[in-house]
Amino acid sequence: MTSICLFRRDMRLTDNPALAAAAANGPVCAAFWVDAVLRAQGAASRWRVGEALKALDVDLRRQGGAMTVVEGDEAAVLALASAIDAREVHVCDWPAPARLEADRLLARTLEASGLRLVVHHAHTLLPPGAVQTRQGKGFRVFTPFSRAARTVGAAPPRPAPSGVCWIVPAGLPPGFAATIPDLAPDMDRGADVVNAHSPPAGEAAATTRLAQFISRSADYVAGRDRLDKQMAGSGLSDALAVGEISPRTVWAAAQDIACDPEHAPAAEKFMSELLWRDFAWSLLIEAPWMESKTWNPRFVGFPWREVREDLTAWQRGQTGEPLVDAGMRELFVTGRMHNRARMAAASYLTKHLLIDWRAGLDWFADTLMDWDPASNATNWQWVAGSGPDASPFFRIFNPATQAEKFDPDGVYRRRWLYGWQGSKSDGARAFFDAAPRSWGLDPSRGYDLRPIIGLAEGRLRALAAFEQV
Repeated sequence: MTSICLFRRDMRLTDNPALAAAAANGPVCAAFWVDAVLRAQGAASRWRVGEALKALDVDLRRQGGAMTVVEGDEAAVLALASAIDAREVHVCDWPAPARLEADRLLARTLEASGLRLVVHHAHTLLPPGAVQTRQGKGFRVFTPFSRAARTVGAAPPRPAPSGVCWIVPAGLPPGFAATIPDLAPDMDRGADVVNAHSPPAGEAAATTRLAQFISRSADYVAGRDRLDKQMAGSGLSDALAVGEISPRTVWAAAQDIACDPEHAPAAEKFMSELLWRDFAWSLLIEAPWMESKTWNPRFVGFPWREVREDLTAWQRGQTGEPLVDAGMRELFVTGRMHNRARMAAASYLTKHLLIDWRAGLDWFADTLMDWDPASNATNWQWVAGSGPDASPFFRIFNPATQAEKFDPDGVYRRRWLYGWQGSKSDGARAFFDAAPRSWGLDPSRGYDLRPIIGLAEGRLRALAAFEQV
Protein backbone atom coordinates (compact mmCIF):
# COMPACT_ATOMS: atom_id res chain seq x y z
CA MET A 1 0.00 0.00 0.00
CA THR A 2 1.33 3.43 -0.96
CA SER A 3 1.53 6.01 1.83
CA ILE A 4 2.47 9.65 2.21
CA CYS A 5 4.91 10.62 4.95
CA LEU A 6 4.11 14.25 5.66
CA PHE A 7 7.15 15.90 7.26
CA ARG A 8 6.57 18.89 9.56
CA ARG A 9 8.61 19.34 12.75
CA ASP A 10 10.38 16.01 12.24
CA MET A 11 13.02 16.81 9.63
CA ARG A 12 14.94 13.57 10.06
CA LEU A 13 15.06 9.94 9.02
CA THR A 14 16.23 8.50 12.37
CA ASP A 15 13.67 7.99 15.14
CA ASN A 16 10.85 9.10 12.87
CA PRO A 17 7.89 6.81 13.64
CA ALA A 18 5.74 8.28 10.85
CA LEU A 19 8.37 7.37 8.27
CA ALA A 20 8.93 3.93 9.81
CA ALA A 21 5.20 3.14 9.73
CA ALA A 22 4.77 4.37 6.17
CA ALA A 23 7.81 2.42 4.97
CA ALA A 24 6.51 -0.76 6.62
CA ASN A 25 3.33 -0.52 4.53
CA GLY A 26 5.01 -0.19 1.14
CA PRO A 27 6.08 2.67 -1.18
CA VAL A 28 6.43 6.11 0.41
CA CYS A 29 6.03 9.61 -0.95
CA ALA A 30 7.87 12.21 1.15
CA ALA A 31 5.89 15.45 1.27
CA PHE A 32 5.89 18.81 3.00
CA TRP A 33 2.75 20.90 3.43
CA VAL A 34 2.86 24.68 3.22
CA ASP A 35 -0.42 25.60 4.89
CA ALA A 36 -1.97 28.40 6.93
CA VAL A 37 -0.40 27.14 10.16
CA LEU A 38 3.10 27.35 8.72
CA ARG A 39 2.49 30.72 7.08
CA ALA A 40 1.30 32.14 10.42
CA GLN A 41 4.64 31.39 12.10
CA GLY A 42 7.27 34.03 12.63
CA ALA A 43 9.74 34.79 9.87
CA ALA A 44 12.84 33.41 11.61
CA SER A 45 11.24 30.08 12.51
CA ARG A 46 9.88 29.68 8.97
CA TRP A 47 13.35 30.38 7.62
CA ARG A 48 14.81 27.71 9.91
CA VAL A 49 12.17 25.17 8.85
CA GLY A 50 13.12 25.93 5.24
CA GLU A 51 16.80 25.27 5.91
CA ALA A 52 15.96 21.96 7.60
CA LEU A 53 13.72 21.05 4.67
CA LYS A 54 16.51 21.68 2.17
CA ALA A 55 18.90 19.47 4.12
CA LEU A 56 16.30 16.70 4.41
CA ASP A 57 15.66 16.85 0.67
CA VAL A 58 19.39 16.27 0.07
CA ASP A 59 19.27 13.22 2.36
CA LEU A 60 16.22 11.88 0.53
CA ARG A 61 17.85 12.28 -2.88
CA ARG A 62 20.82 10.24 -1.72
CA GLN A 63 18.36 7.39 -1.19
CA GLY A 64 16.52 7.83 -4.47
CA GLY A 65 13.69 9.93 -3.07
CA ALA A 66 12.87 13.64 -3.09
CA MET A 67 10.61 16.04 -1.26
CA THR A 68 7.29 16.95 -2.84
CA VAL A 69 5.99 20.32 -1.62
CA VAL A 70 2.24 20.75 -1.31
CA GLU A 71 0.73 24.21 -0.89
CA GLY A 72 -2.84 25.08 0.00
CA ASP A 73 -5.58 23.76 2.27
CA GLU A 74 -6.49 20.16 3.19
CA ALA A 75 -7.73 19.51 -0.34
CA ALA A 76 -4.16 19.88 -1.63
CA VAL A 77 -2.99 16.94 0.51
CA LEU A 78 -5.97 14.92 -0.66
CA ALA A 79 -5.11 15.76 -4.27
CA LEU A 80 -1.56 14.45 -3.81
CA ALA A 81 -2.86 11.25 -2.22
CA SER A 82 -5.28 10.75 -5.09
CA ALA A 83 -2.58 11.38 -7.70
CA ILE A 84 -0.36 8.58 -6.36
CA ASP A 85 -3.18 6.34 -5.08
CA ALA A 86 -2.06 6.62 -1.46
CA ARG A 87 -4.45 5.29 1.18
CA GLU A 88 -2.76 6.64 4.31
CA VAL A 89 -1.00 9.84 5.34
CA HIS A 90 1.46 9.39 8.21
CA VAL A 91 2.58 12.37 10.28
CA CYS A 92 4.51 12.98 13.48
CA ASP A 93 2.67 15.04 16.05
CA TRP A 94 3.34 18.68 16.76
CA PRO A 95 0.87 19.44 19.56
CA ALA A 96 0.66 23.20 19.04
CA PRO A 97 -2.98 24.33 19.27
CA ALA A 98 -3.20 25.55 15.67
CA ARG A 99 -1.62 22.35 14.34
CA LEU A 100 -3.95 20.12 16.37
CA GLU A 101 -6.95 21.89 14.87
CA ALA A 102 -5.46 21.63 11.37
CA ASP A 103 -4.92 17.90 11.90
CA ARG A 104 -8.56 17.46 12.82
CA LEU A 105 -9.63 19.20 9.60
CA LEU A 106 -7.18 17.15 7.54
CA ALA A 107 -8.38 13.90 9.11
CA ARG A 108 -12.01 14.72 8.26
CA THR A 109 -11.10 15.68 4.69
CA LEU A 110 -9.21 12.44 4.13
CA GLU A 111 -11.82 10.26 5.83
CA ALA A 112 -14.54 11.67 3.56
CA SER A 113 -12.65 10.09 0.64
CA GLY A 114 -11.86 6.83 2.40
CA LEU A 115 -8.30 7.76 3.37
CA ARG A 116 -6.74 7.80 6.83
CA LEU A 117 -4.52 10.25 8.72
CA VAL A 118 -2.22 8.45 11.17
CA VAL A 119 -0.55 10.65 13.81
CA HIS A 120 2.54 9.31 15.62
CA HIS A 121 4.09 10.64 18.81
CA ALA A 122 7.57 12.06 18.20
CA HIS A 123 7.93 15.73 19.16
CA THR A 124 8.20 15.37 22.93
CA LEU A 125 10.21 12.99 25.05
CA LEU A 126 7.10 11.32 26.48
CA PRO A 127 3.69 11.03 24.82
CA PRO A 128 1.25 13.81 25.76
CA GLY A 129 -0.71 12.75 28.82
CA ALA A 130 1.81 10.10 29.88
CA VAL A 131 2.67 12.03 33.05
CA GLN A 132 -0.28 12.87 35.28
CA THR A 133 -1.11 13.34 38.94
CA ARG A 134 -2.95 10.67 40.93
CA GLN A 135 -6.13 12.59 40.14
CA GLY A 136 -5.51 12.12 36.42
CA LYS A 137 -4.64 15.75 35.78
CA GLY A 138 -1.57 17.47 34.45
CA PHE A 139 1.13 18.68 36.84
CA ARG A 140 1.31 22.39 37.57
CA VAL A 141 4.74 22.27 39.24
CA PHE A 142 7.90 21.14 37.49
CA THR A 143 9.67 19.19 40.25
CA PRO A 144 6.94 16.53 40.76
CA PHE A 145 6.44 16.43 36.98
CA SER A 146 10.13 15.68 36.55
CA ARG A 147 10.08 12.91 39.15
CA ALA A 148 7.02 11.30 37.59
CA ALA A 149 8.48 11.58 34.08
CA ARG A 150 11.69 9.87 35.12
CA THR A 151 9.60 7.04 36.60
CA VAL A 152 7.73 6.60 33.32
CA GLY A 153 10.97 6.71 31.33
CA ALA A 154 11.56 7.47 27.67
CA ALA A 155 11.49 4.87 24.91
CA PRO A 156 14.80 4.32 23.09
CA PRO A 157 15.21 6.04 19.71
CA ARG A 158 14.48 4.00 16.60
CA PRO A 159 16.96 3.58 13.75
CA ALA A 160 16.16 4.98 10.34
CA PRO A 161 14.26 2.49 8.14
CA SER A 162 16.41 0.84 5.49
CA GLY A 163 15.48 0.05 1.92
CA VAL A 164 12.61 2.52 1.70
CA CYS A 165 10.80 2.37 -1.65
CA TRP A 166 10.45 6.06 -2.43
CA ILE A 167 7.88 7.45 -4.83
CA VAL A 168 8.64 10.75 -6.54
CA PRO A 169 5.50 11.88 -8.37
CA ALA A 170 5.89 13.61 -11.72
CA GLY A 171 3.59 15.79 -13.77
CA LEU A 172 1.63 17.12 -10.82
CA PRO A 173 -0.70 20.13 -11.30
CA PRO A 174 -0.02 23.65 -9.96
CA GLY A 175 0.22 23.77 -6.17
CA PHE A 176 2.87 21.05 -6.09
CA ALA A 177 6.62 21.48 -6.48
CA ALA A 178 9.75 19.36 -6.54
CA THR A 179 11.93 22.28 -5.44
CA ILE A 180 12.06 23.82 -1.98
CA PRO A 181 10.39 27.25 -1.93
CA ASP A 182 11.54 30.26 0.05
CA LEU A 183 9.44 29.95 3.18
CA ALA A 184 10.48 33.31 4.63
CA PRO A 185 10.75 35.99 1.93
CA ASP A 186 9.87 38.53 4.61
CA MET A 187 13.26 37.93 6.25
CA ASP A 188 14.61 40.19 3.49
CA ARG A 189 18.31 41.00 3.93
CA GLY A 190 18.25 39.59 7.44
CA ALA A 191 18.21 36.04 6.04
CA ASP A 192 21.78 36.34 4.75
CA VAL A 193 22.99 37.66 8.10
CA VAL A 194 21.27 34.92 10.12
CA ASN A 195 22.54 32.30 7.68
CA ALA A 196 26.12 33.50 8.13
CA HIS A 197 25.83 33.22 11.93
CA SER A 198 23.96 29.91 12.10
CA PRO A 199 25.32 26.37 12.45
CA PRO A 200 24.74 24.01 9.51
CA ALA A 201 21.21 22.65 9.14
CA GLY A 202 20.24 19.02 8.80
CA GLU A 203 20.11 15.76 10.69
CA ALA A 204 23.81 14.96 10.27
CA ALA A 205 24.83 18.39 11.58
CA ALA A 206 22.52 18.04 14.59
CA THR A 207 23.94 14.60 15.38
CA THR A 208 27.45 16.04 15.21
CA ARG A 209 26.50 18.90 17.52
CA LEU A 210 25.12 16.43 20.05
CA ALA A 211 28.31 14.35 19.97
CA GLN A 212 30.46 17.44 20.40
CA PHE A 213 28.39 18.62 23.35
CA ILE A 214 28.56 15.23 25.06
CA SER A 215 32.33 15.19 24.69
CA ARG A 216 32.74 18.56 26.45
CA SER A 217 29.77 18.29 28.82
CA ALA A 218 31.89 18.09 31.99
CA ASP A 219 31.87 21.92 31.98
CA TYR A 220 28.12 22.23 31.32
CA VAL A 221 26.89 22.87 34.86
CA ALA A 222 29.50 25.50 35.65
CA GLY A 223 29.52 27.12 32.24
CA ARG A 224 25.94 27.03 30.96
CA ASP A 225 25.07 30.42 32.50
CA ARG A 226 28.29 32.12 31.43
CA LEU A 227 27.50 34.57 28.66
CA ASP A 228 31.14 34.80 27.66
CA LYS A 229 31.48 31.06 26.95
CA GLN A 230 29.97 30.29 23.56
CA MET A 231 30.50 26.53 23.67
CA ALA A 232 29.10 25.75 27.12
CA GLY A 233 25.58 24.84 26.00
CA SER A 234 24.42 22.10 23.65
CA GLY A 235 23.39 24.44 20.81
CA LEU A 236 20.57 22.02 19.97
CA SER A 237 17.52 24.22 20.59
CA ASP A 238 16.86 24.97 16.92
CA ALA A 239 17.54 21.36 15.86
CA LEU A 240 15.01 20.12 18.42
CA ALA A 241 12.50 22.78 17.42
CA VAL A 242 12.45 21.70 13.77
CA GLY A 243 12.99 18.03 14.56
CA GLU A 244 16.39 17.44 12.98
CA ILE A 245 17.08 15.35 16.06
CA SER A 246 14.57 13.75 18.39
CA PRO A 247 14.39 14.37 22.14
CA ARG A 248 14.68 10.62 22.68
CA THR A 249 17.99 10.58 20.81
CA VAL A 250 19.28 13.44 22.96
CA TRP A 251 18.00 11.78 26.15
CA ALA A 252 19.68 8.49 25.26
CA ALA A 253 23.00 10.28 24.71
CA ALA A 254 22.72 11.95 28.12
CA GLN A 255 21.88 8.63 29.76
CA ASP A 256 25.02 7.11 28.27
CA ILE A 257 27.21 9.46 30.34
CA ALA A 258 25.01 9.62 33.44
CA CYS A 259 27.03 6.89 35.20
CA ASP A 260 30.37 8.57 34.52
CA PRO A 261 31.34 10.54 37.67
CA GLU A 262 32.95 13.27 35.58
CA HIS A 263 29.88 13.79 33.41
CA ALA A 264 27.05 12.74 35.75
CA PRO A 265 26.20 16.27 37.04
CA ALA A 266 26.03 17.57 33.46
CA ALA A 267 23.86 14.66 32.35
CA GLU A 268 21.48 15.23 35.26
CA LYS A 269 21.15 18.95 34.57
CA PHE A 270 20.79 18.49 30.83
CA MET A 271 18.11 15.83 31.26
CA SER A 272 16.27 18.23 33.55
CA GLU A 273 16.28 20.84 30.78
CA LEU A 274 14.79 18.29 28.37
CA LEU A 275 12.08 17.54 30.91
CA TRP A 276 11.33 21.27 31.26
CA ARG A 277 10.62 21.24 27.53
CA ASP A 278 8.15 18.38 28.03
CA PHE A 279 6.65 20.18 31.02
CA ALA A 280 6.04 23.26 28.89
CA TRP A 281 4.29 21.17 26.24
CA SER A 282 2.13 19.48 28.86
CA LEU A 283 0.99 22.92 30.06
CA LEU A 284 0.22 24.18 26.55
CA ILE A 285 -1.72 21.03 25.67
CA GLU A 286 -3.78 21.39 28.84
CA ALA A 287 -4.24 25.14 28.42
CA PRO A 288 -3.96 26.06 24.71
CA TRP A 289 -4.91 29.64 25.61
CA MET A 290 -1.73 30.24 27.63
CA GLU A 291 -0.02 31.97 24.70
CA SER A 292 -2.52 34.82 25.02
CA LYS A 293 -4.09 34.62 28.49
CA THR A 294 -2.49 34.85 31.90
CA TRP A 295 -2.54 31.58 33.85
CA ASN A 296 -2.73 33.15 37.31
CA PRO A 297 -6.03 35.09 37.50
CA ARG A 298 -4.43 37.53 39.93
CA PHE A 299 -2.58 39.04 36.95
CA VAL A 300 -5.70 39.67 34.84
CA GLY A 301 -5.89 43.26 36.03
CA PHE A 302 -2.16 43.92 36.20
CA PRO A 303 -1.38 47.58 35.33
CA TRP A 304 0.89 47.03 32.33
CA ARG A 305 2.22 50.17 30.65
CA GLU A 306 1.39 50.59 26.96
CA VAL A 307 4.37 52.68 25.91
CA ARG A 308 5.24 51.99 22.29
CA GLU A 309 8.54 53.86 22.44
CA ASP A 310 9.84 51.68 25.29
CA LEU A 311 8.80 48.46 23.56
CA THR A 312 10.46 49.58 20.33
CA ALA A 313 13.68 50.44 22.15
CA TRP A 314 13.69 46.98 23.75
CA GLN A 315 13.04 45.25 20.42
CA ARG A 316 15.88 47.14 18.74
CA GLY A 317 18.41 46.71 21.54
CA GLN A 318 18.37 50.40 22.45
CA THR A 319 17.29 50.42 26.10
CA GLY A 320 20.60 51.74 27.39
CA GLU A 321 21.13 48.61 29.52
CA PRO A 322 24.13 46.90 27.85
CA LEU A 323 23.30 43.29 28.77
CA VAL A 324 19.68 43.61 27.63
CA ASP A 325 20.68 45.32 24.40
CA ALA A 326 23.42 42.78 23.69
CA GLY A 327 20.92 39.95 24.02
CA MET A 328 18.36 41.60 21.77
CA ARG A 329 20.98 42.28 19.10
CA GLU A 330 22.31 38.73 19.31
CA LEU A 331 18.73 37.62 18.68
CA PHE A 332 18.43 39.71 15.54
CA VAL A 333 21.79 38.59 14.14
CA THR A 334 21.60 34.87 14.94
CA GLY A 335 17.93 34.07 15.52
CA ARG A 336 18.92 32.77 18.95
CA MET A 337 19.83 34.21 22.34
CA HIS A 338 21.81 32.89 25.28
CA ASN A 339 19.39 31.64 27.93
CA ARG A 340 20.79 33.87 30.66
CA ALA A 341 20.39 36.90 28.39
CA ARG A 342 16.83 35.80 27.57
CA MET A 343 15.90 35.84 31.24
CA ALA A 344 17.51 39.23 31.82
CA ALA A 345 15.88 40.75 28.73
CA ALA A 346 12.45 39.29 29.55
CA SER A 347 12.61 40.42 33.17
CA TYR A 348 13.64 43.92 32.09
CA LEU A 349 10.69 44.20 29.70
CA THR A 350 8.05 42.92 32.12
CA LYS A 351 9.35 44.52 35.31
CA HIS A 352 11.61 47.51 34.74
CA LEU A 353 9.55 48.64 31.73
CA LEU A 354 6.26 47.12 32.99
CA ILE A 355 5.29 46.04 29.46
CA ASP A 356 2.93 43.10 29.02
CA TRP A 357 4.70 39.76 28.64
CA ARG A 358 2.59 39.03 25.55
CA ALA A 359 4.41 41.77 23.65
CA GLY A 360 7.69 40.00 24.38
CA LEU A 361 6.21 36.62 23.51
CA ASP A 362 5.11 37.94 20.10
CA TRP A 363 8.53 39.44 19.37
CA PHE A 364 10.32 36.22 20.27
CA ALA A 365 7.83 34.23 18.17
CA ASP A 366 8.76 36.35 15.16
CA THR A 367 12.53 36.53 15.67
CA LEU A 368 13.59 33.22 17.24
CA MET A 369 14.59 30.53 14.78
CA ASP A 370 14.42 28.01 17.65
CA TRP A 371 10.88 29.20 18.44
CA ASP A 372 8.86 26.65 20.33
CA PRO A 373 5.31 27.76 21.21
CA ALA A 374 5.17 25.79 24.46
CA SER A 375 8.52 26.94 25.84
CA ASN A 376 7.91 30.48 24.64
CA ALA A 377 4.59 30.76 26.47
CA THR A 378 5.73 28.93 29.59
CA ASN A 379 8.97 30.87 29.93
CA TRP A 380 7.38 34.28 29.40
CA GLN A 381 4.70 33.55 31.99
CA TRP A 382 7.42 32.19 34.29
CA VAL A 383 9.39 35.43 34.08
CA ALA A 384 6.29 37.59 34.44
CA GLY A 385 5.22 35.65 37.53
CA SER A 386 1.84 34.73 36.07
CA GLY A 387 2.52 31.09 35.16
CA PRO A 388 1.59 27.92 37.04
CA ASP A 389 5.14 27.32 38.36
CA ALA A 390 6.49 30.82 37.95
CA SER A 391 9.26 32.88 39.42
CA PRO A 392 7.65 35.37 41.85
CA PHE A 393 7.03 38.76 40.27
CA PHE A 394 9.13 40.40 42.96
CA ARG A 395 12.15 38.43 41.74
CA ILE A 396 13.51 41.17 39.51
CA PHE A 397 16.69 40.52 37.56
CA ASN A 398 19.20 43.33 37.77
CA PRO A 399 20.92 43.33 34.34
CA ALA A 400 23.97 45.13 35.71
CA THR A 401 24.66 42.55 38.40
CA GLN A 402 23.79 39.74 36.00
CA ALA A 403 26.44 41.07 33.63
CA GLU A 404 29.02 41.32 36.43
CA LYS A 405 28.38 37.70 37.38
CA PHE A 406 28.00 36.02 34.00
CA ASP A 407 29.99 38.34 31.69
CA PRO A 408 32.60 39.70 34.09
CA ASP A 409 35.06 40.82 31.41
CA GLY A 410 32.44 42.18 28.99
CA VAL A 411 33.20 39.59 26.29
CA TYR A 412 29.54 38.94 25.46
CA ARG A 413 28.59 42.62 25.45
CA ARG A 414 31.50 43.56 23.19
CA ARG A 415 30.56 40.71 20.85
CA TRP A 416 27.11 42.20 20.20
CA LEU A 417 27.29 45.94 21.00
CA TYR A 418 29.08 47.93 18.33
CA GLY A 419 30.90 50.82 19.97
CA TRP A 420 30.55 49.56 23.54
CA GLN A 421 34.02 49.81 25.09
CA GLY A 422 35.30 50.47 21.56
CA SER A 423 33.97 47.19 20.15
CA LYS A 424 34.01 46.77 16.37
CA SER A 425 33.37 43.03 16.29
CA ASP A 426 31.88 41.40 13.21
CA GLY A 427 28.86 40.19 15.16
CA ALA A 428 28.14 43.65 16.53
CA ARG A 429 28.49 45.18 13.05
CA ALA A 430 26.21 42.53 11.55
CA PHE A 431 23.27 43.84 13.58
CA PHE A 432 23.16 46.92 11.36
CA ASP A 433 23.19 44.72 8.25
CA ALA A 434 20.28 42.64 9.55
CA ALA A 435 18.10 45.46 10.85
CA PRO A 436 15.48 46.92 8.47
CA ARG A 437 16.61 50.14 6.82
CA SER A 438 13.42 51.77 8.09
CA TRP A 439 14.90 51.66 11.59
CA GLY A 440 17.43 54.25 10.51
CA LEU A 441 20.30 52.78 12.55
CA ASP A 442 23.80 54.15 12.10
CA PRO A 443 26.82 52.27 13.52
CA SER A 444 28.91 55.44 13.47
CA ARG A 445 26.86 56.69 16.43
CA GLY A 446 28.42 53.97 18.56
CA TYR A 447 26.79 52.83 21.78
CA ASP A 448 26.21 55.70 24.14
CA LEU A 449 22.59 55.32 25.17
CA ARG A 450 20.98 56.71 28.29
CA PRO A 451 18.95 54.02 30.11
CA ILE A 452 15.19 54.33 29.70
CA ILE A 453 14.83 54.13 33.46
CA GLY A 454 17.23 53.75 36.37
CA LEU A 455 17.42 50.18 37.67
CA ALA A 456 16.53 51.12 41.24
CA GLU A 457 13.66 53.35 40.09
CA GLY A 458 12.36 50.63 37.76
CA ARG A 459 12.44 48.06 40.53
CA LEU A 460 10.45 50.27 42.90
CA ARG A 461 7.90 51.04 40.18
CA ALA A 462 7.48 47.32 39.45
CA LEU A 463 6.95 46.45 43.10
CA ALA A 464 4.39 49.25 43.44
CA ALA A 465 2.50 47.87 40.43
CA PHE A 466 2.55 44.39 41.93
CA GLU A 467 1.06 45.73 45.15
CA GLN A 468 -2.00 46.83 43.19
CA VAL A 469 -2.89 43.20 42.37
